[in-house]
Formats: sequence, C-alpha cells, structure tokens
Amino acid sequence: MARKHQSSQRLADVFSLFAPAFLKWQYAGVLVEGMTYPRMRLIHQLAEDGPLMMNVLSERLNVSARNITVLVDGLEKDSLVRRVSHPTDRRATLIEITDEGKRIHKRIYAVQDEQTALLALLDKLRVALMKSSDAEGRPLELDFDALRK
Repeated sequence: MARKHQSSQRLADVFSLFAPAFLKWQYAGVLVEGMTYPRMRLIHQLAEDGPLMMNVLSERLNVSARNITVLVDGLEKDSLVRRVSHPTDRRATLIEITDEGKRIHKRIYAVQDEQTALLALLDKLRVALMKSSDAEGRPLELDFDALRK
C-alpha cells in the first residue's frame, strides 16, 4: 500500500511542476514563432471547419469579439488567415485559413502515437480524480469535451 501512495505522491509532484511549465510553454509560442495557444486554437478551428464569420469564431472559442478581432488581425498580418467576402451575404465577412496557415496547422497538430497514448492516460487520470473527489464529497468538474467546442 505504501508503494501506491508513493506513486500518487510522485504523480502529484510531477504535475505540480509540469502544469505551470506547460501553461508557460502554451502561451509562449514555442512550437512556431509567435504562435500562442489562442492563435493555435483559432487556426485549428478554421482548418477543421473551413471559413467562419468572426462572431462564430468568438462563440466557438469562447473568446470576446474584441479578442477575436485582435487574434484575426495578428494572424492576417502574418498571412495565416485572410478576410474574404461571404458568398451570399454581402454585409458579412468570412475568415479563412491561408495555405501558409494550413502548413503551420499541419506542423503543430501532426498526430503522433505518443499524443494518443498521453490523451488516453490523461482521460483515465481525469476519471480517477473525479471519482476520488466525489467519494470525498468534493465534486470536481473536469469536462474534457468542453474543450472540443
């Protein structure tokens, strides 16, 4: 039983060091120069769902309209997205990913076996943490599906 507690403590220790470092990395644009996590999410949304209006991007990414405008302006300046006319509504503008944006997206989001394995392990950890916190009368919300919106 002591071994189980040692593993749990070791895991807690590793995550207490890993989580802040990961967040710092996530916002620092490590994978691609200047590509912060919010920019990565926007590029991914456009790569997956095609051209979208800014209000739709704002809603899907749960970001204010002002922040979406800043993100799009920056990505457009870097030639990763562009504004195009809506095909049926002349008052509307769509945001679409450019070829360079697609290249960057592919580089950032290339799926690797290690990523798939890590996601499976993190989901198991999420379930275990939720069960443990429920048993202790302190429910913990860890809804990974909310991240996919």
